[in-house]
Amino acid sequence: MSKAVHEAEKKVYRVEGFTCVNCAGKFERNVKELEGVHDAKVNFGAAKISVYGEATLEQLEKAGAFEQLRLTPEHDRSREVERTTPLSFIKKHIHVVISALFLVLGIIGQSMLGEGNGAVIGAFLVSIVVGGFSLFKVGLANLLRAQFDMKTLMTIAVIGAAIIGEWTEGAIVVILFAISEALERFSMDQARQSIRSLMDIAPKEALIQRNGETVLVPVDDIQIGDRMIVRPGQKIAMDGTVMSGRSSVNQAAITGESVPVEKHETDEVFAGTLNEEGLLEVEVTKRVEDTTLSKIIHLVEEAQAERAPSQAFIDKFAKYYTPAIMLVALLIALIPPLFFQADWGTWIYQGLAVLVVGCPCALVISTPVAIVTAIGNAARNGVLIKGGVYLEELGGLKAIAFDKTGTLTKGSPQVTDIITCAAGYTTQEALTVIAALESRSAHPLASAVIRKAEEEQVRYHEIEVNDFLSLTGKGIKGSIDGVQYQIGNLLLFPQVSAEIKEEVLRLQRQGKTDALRNRG
Repeated sequence: MSKAVHEAEKKVYRVEGFTCVNCAGKFERNVKELEGVHDAKVNFGAAKISVYGEATLEQLEKAGAFEQLRLTPEHDRSREVERTTPLSFIKKHIHVVISALFLVLGIIGQSMLGEGNGAVIGAFLVSIVVGGFSLFKVGLANLLRAQFDMKTLMTIAVIGAAIIGEWTEGAIVVILFAISEALERFSMDQARQSIRSLMDIAPKEALIQRNGETVLVPVDDIQIGDRMIVRPGQKIAMDGTVMSGRSSVNQAAITGESVPVEKHETDEVFAGTLNEEGLLEVEVTKRVEDTTLSKIIHLVEEAQAERAPSQAFIDKFAKYYTPAIMLVALLIALIPPLFFQADWGTWIYQGLAVLVVGCPCALVISTPVAIVTAIGNAARNGVLIKGGVYLEELGGLKAIAFDKTGTLTKGSPQVTDIITCAAGYTTQEALTVIAALESRSAHPLASAVIRKAEEEQVRYHEIEVNDFLSLTGKGIKGSIDGVQYQIGNLLLFPQVSAEIKEEVLRLQRQGKTDALRNRG
């Protein structure tokens, strides 16, 4: 089968309910066995499955029935993913709380009534059954099919502890496993949510011109070629090309640029960016799933499927370690009594202890959780890591070279130079007039001027500004004491001298922007 045909048959679904890597692997195997499915690949970190072939949503959910998995087509927004909060986390894992409560009651009862008391044993038994029900259900099923994983290992250990009367140890093992499993799910959910929160950057609806009217349309229904109206202060919902209007657009969410970029006809704009000043009419050039923001999210999610060397080693190690530790425990339990006439009870207990202590839960859980959490948190803070391989390589770096127009920006512009060209005009006087005018503007560069004025303790608040006007894409103007002032970039001053233009270019070569003031 050609790669093109293979990709054409690919359908991607989001999966809710994954509890562990092994469960994701089992689900992948079940889907591969479905009639009409050629291949399937689970991305546990992103909670997604790619299915190659034909399979209905009902068939896929039936394949994941062992974990009560719920599936949603990747771009279907009709069923929102439930957000995990501390309260919802406790509600979802109330069985762990109940199990822990009965464990505490059992320990208290044991100290007061003795180990063999029926009520004490009953408390431990309830703790084991409530806290370990899901564990035993999967562990026993795996044992019957001779599939050895962590849950099989834990199930045998707990049953053995109950047989030899070590109720306290059995209950403690169950509660620790239940807590570790709950925390794993919580950390994975939080990591996935940090990535999905990128989707909230762009609006879910946009103003579209259709049939002579301007209507609010969901982004999923917007087609290529539609005319989108973006008002000042609104976020841009779709990628497109400016057809009319002029404005400054804050693209920090996409490009990381701290200073807004001036946009006019024929310029490209991106979904998730903020239109700050003017009204823009934009022709949509990409569907919602093909926008730059969607591709960024897709790259971050797919990055998690690429396993780091340490994760690949851990996964391979766990595959052989579990049956090996079970064999070692069996030999410890059998060899001393059979060949050295040792006490059966003592050595069975020792064998069960090896099973419990040797369970590699933390080892297997730690690596994928750490990698997914790191990639997710980095994405939320604007850093895109292409996969676990590259994340792991960061640990060995000794030096980093940055290429960002000669500087590293902080996302907060500041005044670096004040150069006066008019004779008899001091820097302090220039800053006072500029700050008085800029205090009426909402432009990010205006905030930088105001911060500088406050640092210099300039009393700009006392100055009255008349006839203030914002010139989108160029600057501002207004009058003070009957004198007309203009502040802006070179577009506002086409007639400036060659010396001033050269000074502006010199500053720009240093990575600085230009702002000129003219007294009329």
